[in-house]
Amino acid sequence: MFMVIGSNMTEAHPVASTFVKNAVQNGAELIVVDPRKHKLCDFATLHLRLKIGSDIALLNAIMQVLITEDLYDRRFVDSCTMGFDELKQKVMAYSPERVADICGIDPELIRTTARRLASVKPVMLCYTLGVTEHTCGVNNVLTVANLQMLLGNMGVECGGVNPLRGQNNVQGACDMGALPNVFPGYQAVTNPELREKFAKAWGVKDLPGKPGLMLPQMMEGLVTKKIRAFYIFGENLANTEPDIRKVEHELASAEFIVCQDIFQTETTRFAHVIFPAAAWSENDGTFSNSERRVSRVRTASPPPGLAKPNWWIFKQIAKRMGHEWLSDSARELWDNEISVLAPSMKGIKYSRLENNGLQWPCPNEDHPGTCFLHQGGEFTCGLGRFRAVEWTPPAEVPDRDYPFVLSTGRRLYHYHTRTQTGRAVGMNQLLGEETADLAPVDAAAMGIANGEIIRLRSRRGEVKVKARLTDEVLPGTVWTAFHFRDACANWLTNAVFDPISQTAEYKACAVAVEKLQEQATG
Repeated sequence: MFMVIGSNMTEAHPVASTFVKNAVQNGAELIVVDPRKHKLCDFATLHLRLKIGSDIALLNAIMQVLITEDLYDRRFVDSCTMGFDELKQKVMAYSPERVADICGIDPELIRTTARRLASVKPVMLCYTLGVTEHTCGVNNVLTVANLQMLLGNMGVECGGVNPLRGQNNVQGACDMGALPNVFPGYQAVTNPELREKFAKAWGVKDLPGKPGLMLPQMMEGLVTKKIRAFYIFGENLANTEPDIRKVEHELASAEFIVCQDIFQTETTRFAHVIFPAAAWSENDGTFSNSERRVSRVRTASPPPGLAKPNWWIFKQIAKRMGHEWLSDSARELWDNEISVLAPSMKGIKYSRLENNGLQWPCPNEDHPGTCFLHQGGEFTCGLGRFRAVEWTPPAEVPDRDYPFVLSTGRRLYHYHTRTQTGRAVGMNQLLGEETADLAPVDAAAMGIANGEIIRLRSRRGEVKVKARLTDEVLPGTVWTAFHFRDACANWLTNAVFDPISQTAEYKACAVAVEKLQEQATG
């Protein structure tokens, strides 16, 4: 059985969704939890069309049924977890009847879902940004983990909590320490012994002992001058961050911006220096996917013009700052630095990265890699910890002036801000403009026809976009994407963030939908 929550896999992860659909056709069950009736729902045994931002309430209600009907995995909970009593106390307040008003799901469907989840082992749970891009994103993930531990679906093959990453090699970037609180291999910067290890390896006297800034703090620091120089590496922030007007003001406030990218973007307009980088197919290196599998990437064609591999650019800057970095290839970087400094990757060497790659943890060169985590219910921290959390609504909810909920995501034919796919004629022929997806009942009430240009307006901005009338979205909601600059959803989205992860609440803000007067009068 699969439970897919907050993920339009067929458009955002089309290859992964093919495996899910094949499994369903071979007899697996599929439960989809999503406000939208996207294509994957055609394969689902159950589709729970919850209201946007009500995930925690729904999942708590499912867990309440599992506990009250004694359907949870008591053996796993008793032997492999801690904090069950606190979880039980919390979810007892989330009866299916109470939660029905919050999430819009019939109480009996909630009970049916709980019973089905308990009837099959293992259940693989997959989620994407529909779970994390909320002000309660961290709590959403904790609740998903609570459910899987309660069902005993951890530490087994084809089980677990499986985040489908929003971009290629996000996992690899995090593995390499592209986070403000860890060194490569998720080694905490607050640990003095680890700081000493990396300081020695990197040839410096000491390293900061507290985590660095998160992206929203960096952006705001450009205005306050706490941040004076900004190095933007492979990101088109002027289109991807919420509230584009705010973002452009922050970028324009920077004293010095460096952009390193493969094409000119909306963000490079703010750059004082642009470094042309080699694309993935013009590079040698590794990718790490969602199952921690490290795979080789080989150069398919040479980079054009002055473009260079990213590591080479960084090395040249370091040289001009007085550092002579010894590694002179992707292979040397991995074999001589990454695998030496990160214990979980110690056994991964380039000579072993053939065929299907290796999954970390891989502690030595005789180790075959780790297929799945938490085997036998043994967690990194010992016992699995239930973390009971309360449901909280989105930061901005509909009102009289802005009566609709806007949610955003991706379309199949374009990738993010079209830095790459926007240059492909075929992709633009398949999808040449953005649409705003509206429920037909809402459109009828406003006299909006399919294909008509309408205005979406939030407290931060407005866009004109073509209406697409579809039963895929619930009444009272609008759905659109951020691929096209003029109609980019991020002119509208709310720059509020999860307090822990600092992930923006892209999935919920309040908007008004307006029929344009010039069309209404002919």
